[in-house]
Amino acid sequence: MKDLKHIHYYEELLEDANNSLVRHARSEGNIAAGYTCYYVPEVLLNLDKAFSIRLRAPRTGSLDISQYYMSSFICGYSRALFERAFEGGYNFIDYWCSSETCQQMNRVVENVHELKLINNEKFGHGIIDAPLKVSEHGLKHYITQIKAEILEPLNKKYGVDISDDSIRKAVKEHNELCAIFEEISELRKDENPRITPREMHILSLVSYACPTSLILPYLKETLEDLRERKADETNRWRARFVVVGSELDDYTFSEIMESCRAYVVADRYCFGTIPGRTRIPLNDDAPALEQVCRYYLDTNMCPRFMSQEKVMQRHEEILKYAKDFKADGIIYEQAKFCDFWGYERLIGPAYIKDKSDIPVMTVDREYVISGSGQLMTRVQAFVESLTLKKKQKERGKK
Repeated sequence: MKDLKHIHYYEELLEDANNSLVRHARSEGNIAAGYTCYYVPEVLLNLDKAFSIRLRAPRTGSLDISQYYMSSFICGYSRALFERAFEGGYNFIDYWCSSETCQQMNRVVENVHELKLINNEKFGHGIIDAPLKVSEHGLKHYITQIKAEILEPLNKKYGVDISDDSIRKAVKEHNELCAIFEEISELRKDENPRITPREMHILSLVSYACPTSLILPYLKETLEDLRERKADETNRWRARFVVVGSELDDYTFSEIMESCRAYVVADRYCFGTIPGRTRIPLNDDAPALEQVCRYYLDTNMCPRFMSQEKVMQRHEEILKYAKDFKADGIIYEQAKFCDFWGYERLIGPAYIKDKSDIPVMTVDREYVISGSGQLMTRVQAFVESLTLKKKQKERGKK
């Protein structure tokens, strides 16, 4: 297939957290709001003149400084963000929105604040206390925290309009973005898809790493290109997979999958399209803030939620993706030393194996994936085993 429209530009944007679109937005007086977790509603950081940036640390090298301050038993994502902040790579951030959901990330934000690593006179930060289960009481607490730690500071410190109308306008733009990804995701259901795992991963990443209003026109043109694009005559994919797991902002993972002729049909991980790139329904019966917060709690599938109903929701959703997207297998990926996903990586596959005959593989990985020969070997072996099972099943039918 020919190169997808703007794909090389997207790759260029992903080379730097402070990319050209971020710089353009800030040059017009807009407020850069950095965040790292789905518990912080992305759409509420895109109100008025504020814009959201899901923080990454591309081209990460040595992590010696972060290891000194935080030890080597902290996940690579947290250490990479601290290292980049120490290098001055996040001086463009005006407000850092975090959540008390991951203690490792809490340490990053606290160190950044105490060491005054962000050289920006306007810099501020807020940490919300998110509920551990979904309930009316939990929703009320969640809304109170978001008001106190995100919305009110954005309004008082930076003059951001946080009214109901402003929220509804941000949701409308967010839904435009999500509609693009919902349509592209449907293309992945084809037997011989016209978009590759690597391309999908890049599109998803760039939608998080750039101001929505500025990246949206490019993504619309890419969608038009995909509508006209023809798949290769020969279907080169040997197996189809749902990939589930923790933070994954290195599209080298998808490149490894491609090299093994493994197709990623659904991506339910941080920086993925599920659930972050699905539209938020709004009505006129309740305040927009309440509806947005309820939506994020209901759709949040982080393993930090330990209530039985949330645990079951996560497992059943994965089985649903596997069925809807005709997956041959499921891959659970975990960033090393991620506490929550360490548990999920154990109980999730056990549930899948008990409730279905879908093969499951689990892997742990470093934050920087390039050069991971072990990961490639494991994916290749998994693909081979599934291919063999397919052939055996076909012979049995004959």
